[in-house]
Amino acid sequence: MRRPVEVYVAKDSNLLICENPIFAAMNYQLLKRFRQVAVLEGISYLLLLFIAMPLKYMADMPEAVKYTGWAHGILFVLYALLLVQCWQSYRWSFGKAAVVFMASLLPFAPFIVDRKLKVEETPTA
Repeated sequence: MRRPVEVYVAKDSNLLICENPIFAAMNYQLLKRFRQVAVLEGISYLLLLFIAMPLKYMADMPEAVKYTGWAHGILFVLYALLLVQCWQSYRWSFGKAAVVFMASLLPFAPFIVDRKLKVEETPTA
């Protein structure tokens, strides 16, 4: 006998249709991980722009950009990979995925993305 399909509805009307509640919990773990990486990526970007770059050009310390840029690059790639996973798992529209990606290119925007996605993190039955 088949169990009924559980449907979780996010606040922006995207549907997560899942027969296994464990898989649904893993999906929300994915969103939580993406939000965490988005915040870390945003912090690394601000550190790069407002601390490392001035240190490089005003105090002749290119090492600051080297290491901060390296960390930011890793976080940016991780952000992009997790974005693609979330796009597929949550069935986001192309427009939403594009806006979330563009947010990674603007200072302070990843924090806005984090706040908006926090609504989707908690499953509702």
